Amino acid sequence: MKSTGMVRPIDELGRIVLPKEIRKNLNINPKDSVEIFTDGERIVLQKYEPACIFCQNADKIVYFEGKRICTECLAKLKSIL
Repeated sequence: MKSTGMVRPIDELGRIVLPKEIRKNLNINPKDSVEIFTDGERIVLQKYEPACIFCQNADKIVYFEGKRICTECLAKLKSIL
């Protein structure tokens, strides 16, 4: 994990501001969702990328009837029809 050398305070409501440089590097824009989880003693923030409803793969996602499905699962579904 790369250290940015940036320190930000937590306000009274528990909020922090992600520095512009980090948002730009990670393509995080206003209204994007950020996933928060822990890894041992670390708090990890990452841009939320919705995953396939069947296999949880987040690559090559398409929408079918409003649901997120990866192209591999979509191909499997097509093969059984």
